[in-house]
Amino acid sequence: MSRPKVTVVGAGNVGATAAQRIAEAGLADVVLIDIVEGLPQGKALDLAEAAPVVRHDARVIGTNDYAETAGSDVVVVTSGIARKPGMSRDDLLSTNAGIVRSVVQAVAQHSPECILVIVTNPLDAMCHVALAASGFPRERVVGMAGVLDSARFRTFIALELGVSVEDTHAFVLGGHGDTMVPLPRYSTVAGIPITELLTPERVTALVDRTANGGAEIVSLLKTGSAFYAPAAAAFEMVEAILLDRKRVLPCAAHLEGEYGVDGLYVGVPVVLGRRGVERIIEIELHADERAAFDKSAGAVRELVAALARLGHGPSGAPAGS
Repeated sequence: MSRPKVTVVGAGNVGATAAQRIAEAGLADVVLIDIVEGLPQGKALDLAEAAPVVRHDARVIGTNDYAETAGSDVVVVTSGIARKPGMSRDDLLSTNAGIVRSVVQAVAQHSPECILVIVTNPLDAMCHVALAASGFPRERVVGMAGVLDSARFRTFIALELGVSVEDTHAFVLGGHGDTMVPLPRYSTVAGIPITELLTPERVTALVDRTANGGAEIVSLLKTGSAFYAPAAAAFEMVEAILLDRKRVLPCAAHLEGEYGVDGLYVGVPVVLGRRGVERIIEIELHADERAAFDKSAGAVRELVAALARLGHGPSGAPAGS
């Protein structure tokens, strides 16, 4: 039986590291594609030459031609630009919307049955662009945010309590950004809620650190942003899909009435399997959690409205084209 095929769009740090994890796990053959000539080919060759040492037989190729991506089971979209000094949010939004739209149209043409995992920021808004540009059902367009945010929360919980990260579990809902909603009540160590193990002040400190997790890394690196953990989070989602593991993971999913939200990508717990988002799990939220969730959804709604204002309307095409 042939191995599944995964395309990773964007051969930067996140894309190349995700490709490495997928190939080295033997999950799938990987196509690494980028607009820059030579970049995906060089990184793919480097990854292929590591295979004898790390012992996997997955094929890794690099290309600038979308024809090579044909028949992919999963496509991970990491392409886009990072926000540069002096660049407005709208500039970033418009530029990345254009990139994601053209990328998704190309991959959807060559892999009409694939599942799209969106990683490009601003994440929730880019999921809307991908959904419109692909014409896929909502089950097959999912955003990577909550897995990363929850991993950060779990890391901070483990460090705080001096326990194994394996025994920590955390849920982070809402949009991917500083309005995300970590849920301490549903965050546990070996099944014990962290609210039983930490003071309210320490819980708040960990929640705040989680919400600013990406910014903390950017400030330390000075140039560039996080990529090891984002790539690991994307890998976990790809693995859940390809192996049909029915993992319950917090992902950006298109809500159609769930949580009282309609027509919006927001981070919620989903069951992720071979058909993509197979189920959205609704959990009871306390009044303060509901207020934070609604605020986060409102921030996503503002981004989507900005997309429309900038000419990236619901059709997924620039206005007037």
